[in-house]
Amino acid sequence: MKVVAVNRKAKHDYMVLDTYEAGIVLCGGEVKSLRQGNVSMSDAYGEVINSEVFIFNLHISAYKHTTVGKSDPKRKRKLLLNKREIKKVFGLVHQRGNTLIPLKMYFNDRGFAKITLGACRRKRIYDKKEKILKREIERKVAQVKRAAR
Repeated sequence: MKVVAVNRKAKHDYMVLDTYEAGIVLCGGEVKSLRQGNVSMSDAYGEVINSEVFIFNLHISAYKHTTVGKSDPKRKRKLLLNKREIKKVFGLVHQRGNTLIPLKMYFNDRGFAKITLGACRRKRIYDKKEKILKREIERKVAQVKRAAR
């Protein structure tokens, strides 16, 4: 498994309720561009439209050496999920405050481009501060333990 991109900011800004693995429909030189790592997932989000899942604002730069017409780098792309997963995602996303965020993009063992989606809820500011405070306390405790040895 070759990881192409990870959305680090997603875990900081959102609480991940559930994760899904989906295939992604790509065209032309987008696959070659992905293999080079030319992708940005920072503003991307997913939506369920007419019982199909699409991802918006996923920026895949055009492949440099292509001779065919270049496509829009931020076009909407269809995600490949089975019907049961789409229904589950639809139920989670349409609850108030939930959204579908891409967490990781990679190539599996068979060479197919896959994307890990998370049904997420935005963290509040006090949740973020609490997490930072907890991390600092753990760091100080570890420091004291090392000094005591």
